[in-house]
Amino acid sequence: MARYAMVIDTKRCIGCADCVVACKVENNVPEGFCRDWIVQEVQGQFPHLHMEIRSERCNHCENPPCVRCCPTGASYVDERGGVVLVDPSQCTGCKACIASCPYDARYVHPKGYVDKCTFCIHRVREGLEPACVAVCPTHCMHFGDLDDPASEINKLLRSRQHHTLLPEAGTKPKIYYLI
Repeated sequence: MARYAMVIDTKRCIGCADCVVACKVENNVPEGFCRDWIVQEVQGQFPHLHMEIRSERCNHCENPPCVRCCPTGASYVDERGGVVLVDPSQCTGCKACIASCPYDARYVHPKGYVDKCTFCIHRVREGLEPACVAVCPTHCMHFGDLDDPASEINKLLRSRQHHTLLPEAGTKPKIYYLI
């Protein structure tokens, strides 16, 4: 079985938001909502500043609090790739998963269910990349299988320093940011 993850090179990301637009189009995300977004974070003190631009989304955690707290089982980890998904037909829109997500990666769809990034699993199962990865003009986004030592993402993680968001939350996120 695969364990899908994403690696994003923060030195190459220019914050163009092509990934955001591709996601909205590919997944019919309603106007005013998004499954991914761009963040610019400045760290340090002048004159020693560092700015990181990154594309953020659901982190498809190995230890997802959203799945544990879902009262109906609508939020679940898919066996084929470890992707965290939501079954809209089982979701009551109670928002427990929204409250438990430390990444603020979910929203209530206007139809009443909670929605979020799916790593475009419908595309991945057809042998395609997630839409965000496919359109990135700087090729800063990479997608693959953490369980495959020869995968591009594992090569990148071995060759560069990287971090995840909020590691102290204990969720074991599967979005890695190269620094």
